[in-house]
Amino acid sequence: MKKWNLIVDVERCHNCGNCVLANQDEHVDNDFPGYAAPQPKQGGAWIRIESVARGTPPMVDAAHLPTMCNHCDNAPCIAAGRGAVKKRPDGIVIVDPVLAKGRKDLLAVCPYGAMHWNEELGLPQIWIFDAHLLDHGWHEPRCSQVCPTGALQAVKVSDEVMQERFKCEGLDVLQEELNTRPRVYYRNLYRYRQCFIGGSAVYGEGAGRDCVPDAEVTLSRNGKIVQQTGTDGFGDFKFDRLPGNSGRYRIEIRHPRFGQAALEADLSDSLYLGAIRLQAPSGDPRNLFHSSKLEPQYE
Repeated sequence: MKKWNLIVDVERCHNCGNCVLANQDEHVDNDFPGYAAPQPKQGGAWIRIESVARGTPPMVDAAHLPTMCNHCDNAPCIAAGRGAVKKRPDGIVIVDPVLAKGRKDLLAVCPYGAMHWNEELGLPQIWIFDAHLLDHGWHEPRCSQVCPTGALQAVKVSDEVMQERFKCEGLDVLQEELNTRPRVYYRNLYRYRQCFIGGSAVYGEGAGRDCVPDAEVTLSRNGKIVQQTGTDGFGDFKFDRLPGNSGRYRIEIRHPRFGQAALEADLSDSLYLGAIRLQAPSGDPRNLFHSSKLEPQYE
């Protein structure tokens, strides 16, 4: 049987807020019996966007993470709801707006913090995947319909197809270790979870300093190469998908014309190393790299 899933591409989300606004436009002041009572005008947004900034100027990027009810197959709220929370055959979870009345205890059960309390109605509420629209012929919920970058994609496929996409497309879920089996999947989640090390290769000094494009850059840890890349037209390089607080790394930069440089850095959070000045080695070119710890040639 085909079931609904949502794929969120973190790299494509620009924090425009269209998904949040569309969901509020659909549900604020609107009652859909059997699906959801009206969403409150203030607070209690069923879709939220969390943001994190990585790095330091001038090498900074931001990742935006839309979050909502995950419509878990093994949802703790269903087990605790005693009939007040139900899983539909198409995978969508519904908090019954009548049976869940007064059940504030259900908020603490959701490990994702995706259930919200409507103080006026005394009711726990979630994003319902716009099930009321899908049941009337819509092909996707409003949040994905209004996303201008395609960061949200609603797909209705069998569990077998979805699991194959999960493996082949490198998708992730939030807190997989909880084994709640969520139906909201994330692409490029590393942008939100992991760190980078970046820098800029230059040669010369003072006003005569210039960038070094097309240099080879190697990142290693404990004597083993972790990643390799090259500098771009501005001399910049970046190693991404690194775990935070992962210790000391060694960065080596080589260019056949402008020389080489090496330095070590401890990674706790995303790190920009600044301008790293390449030097043409005197004598044996291996001399610059004989030490396990070198003073960085950067400014």
